[in-house]
Amino acid sequence: MNLVELTEAPAAALPVQTLREHLRLGSGFADDSLQEGLLAGFLRAAIAAIEGRTGKALLSRDFAQSVTEWARPDRQPLAVAPVVEIAAVRLVDANGAETSLPPSAWRLDREGSVRPALVPVGAFLPRVPIGGQAIVTFTAGYGPQWADVPPDLAQAVLMLAAHYHDFRHDTALGPGCMPFGVTALIERYRPLRLGVCA
Repeated sequence: MNLVELTEAPAAALPVQTLREHLRLGSGFADDSLQEGLLAGFLRAAIAAIEGRTGKALLSRDFAQSVTEWARPDRQPLAVAPVVEIAAVRLVDANGAETSLPPSAWRLDREGSVRPALVPVGAFLPRVPIGGQAIVTFTAGYGPQWADVPPDLAQAVLMLAAHYHDFRHDTALGPGCMPFGVTALIERYRPLRLGVCA
């Protein structure tokens, strides 16, 4: 499985001013624009870290997930949630020829057993060509604006971005590498992994 982010959250959606206030930074200085770029970078890094730990896309954007075979013949979980819509499903053969599946052949199961999933309208998803792949293009995220992000995840991003700001010159890894308050806020969003211990 390969997941590619096709679009990036726009800079205007990032809570740069909120982070500035959280850090109690002054404003009105000549280097404000330089500082805004740095704060936006810390926010993007914090968002990526929170999304990586939770499997949730905070701000809406487009993704493409490719697989060489379906996880199950009747269901393909999507790598991030919440999924707003599936835009397209394409089958690509070993020679690169593409076939788009009509929307009447599949649907989005938003809830899924654990994750949102692509499911067939009939019994099974069509076979992925040997040596080829299936590509699912979809939009995921809580919304286009920062106000759409759940408050606990938004607070976790601010805390982690502030941590990155405060320790920006420290290259050593500390124990755990993520502040306790951040991990406590995101804990309920973390995917539950079940398996057999060896």
